[in-house]
Amino acid sequence: MPAPVPPPVPDPPLWEAVSGLELQVDELALEILERPTKMGVRLTTVVRLRGGGHEGVGEDVTYDPFSHSALQGWDGLPEVRGSWTIESFSALFDGVSLFPTTPEHAVDERYRRWAFESAALDLALRQSGTDWSTAVGRPVGPLTFVSSRGVGDPPDADTIADLRERSPGLGMKLDLGREWDAASIAALEGTGAATTVDLKGLYRGTPVDAPIDADLYALIVDGLPDAWLEDPFVDDATRPVLAPHADRLTWDVPIHDVADLDAQPFAPRSVNLKPSRIGSLRELSAFYVACEERGIGTYSGGQTELGPGRGQAQLLAATYHPGGPNDLAPMPFNDVDLPEELPSSPLPLDVAPVGFRLAQDD
Repeated sequence: MPAPVPPPVPDPPLWEAVSGLELQVDELALEILERPTKMGVRLTTVVRLRGGGHEGVGEDVTYDPFSHSALQGWDGLPEVRGSWTIESFSALFDGVSLFPTTPEHAVDERYRRWAFESAALDLALRQSGTDWSTAVGRPVGPLTFVSSRGVGDPPDADTIADLRERSPGLGMKLDLGREWDAASIAALEGTGAATTVDLKGLYRGTPVDAPIDADLYALIVDGLPDAWLEDPFVDDATRPVLAPHADRLTWDVPIHDVADLDAQPFAPRSVNLKPSRIGSLRELSAFYVACEERGIGTYSGGQTELGPGRGQAQLLAATYHPGGPNDLAPMPFNDVDLPEELPSSPLPLDVAPVGFRLAQDD
């Protein structure tokens, strides 16, 4: 069995702590970031909200590269200038689209909303001179993280060993590929690094689609007994393979709202709460409370952020679920050319003295 993933500790609830914070927005600026990664060139947009001599930042992680250039100069965004609370600012985005045309994926609306809400929270804290821990009433712990850096299809044991030399004890989240077989699974088990296998069973028509094969699922279930199994495809063929191991199943892609906890084919024992996929501070807070009440373990994941979004996701994870297998390795893990030394888990975070961000993003 994999190591248990503890539920979050949402006391006090995040939304209760931040919803009444006040902010003044005088200006909105949007900055496109671009960077080569191991998976190709990545684009994101940094949302910058300015007011009273301060600036709050958030990051739109939408994957469609054209959506970022289309946002520049578009006059259809809600009017964000004015005096707000976090609650009233968040309400600006209820029921409106943040895209000039229908986005490629519905979840893109959540990604973009999260960027604005993150920037608003950062600005509110900076305008009031408040640090993160004081604002939410919780300490920031060392962050347990794993890496999902691609290591080949099938996974190459030597590549994993090289990563673990640079970051001793590193755990891996591995995407199921089309070349996995019994031998490669055995070699992967021998590395001791397989923390989570993302079965990618819920993607359709994307570059990351994975095979849905009951026999292959059985090889993985038996060959990697200590790994979490994320996002399996459940049908009449795979259900008998997965059912005896339901305690090892975890969910990511279908998790957007608290109601999704009850919509999975097996009751979740663990879920991947990506703040950007959830899209709002209110709903993220509701997730923390619901998972704590139900005893559902939580961890988080990144979206190949290029700017402040990675640090903000790390900060939330280190505050509410620091001990889970958080797929939030520091950004150098995504570099095309790796440095000789990489950070090791658990990672102490250097939090900015005020605001919702890490010091590196000040």
